[in-house]
Amino acid sequence: MPSRKLSPSLSGSSIRLSSLAPLVLLAAACAGNGPIVDTKGIDQARYKQDLNECETYAGQVSTGTAAAKSAGAGALVGAAIGAIVGNSTTVVQSAGVGGVLGGAKGAASGEQSKDQVVKNCLRGRGYSVLN
Repeated sequence: MPSRKLSPSLSGSSIRLSSLAPLVLLAAACAGNGPIVDTKGIDQARYKQDLNECETYAGQVSTGTAAAKSAGAGALVGAAIGAIVGNSTTVVQSAGVGGVLGGAKGAASGEQSKDQVVKNCLRGRGYSVLN
């Protein structure tokens, strides 16, 4: 499928929509850093079991819903900006870019929530979480 270019009046330069997909994936992947735990004097087997259980709890966080809501909001903002600065083609292109970027932000937010659940769970089990 051919990539569409944003109009220069909107972006200031030529950006291909297909080039944004890797950025979305990168943003989502970088969102989760995982816990840093002081493991001095900790039974490693027990820690791994607790970490697995905490990650299972974090799996209950709905990242898809956050990404979808942010994508919708981004598409609306993008369409509004496109309507202000351009024509109907610009509206569609801007909505697409806004949707992609909004989805990336929502996915990153969902991953941060998962990380926080894991960290809180480990703290609740008596671990010293450093981040």
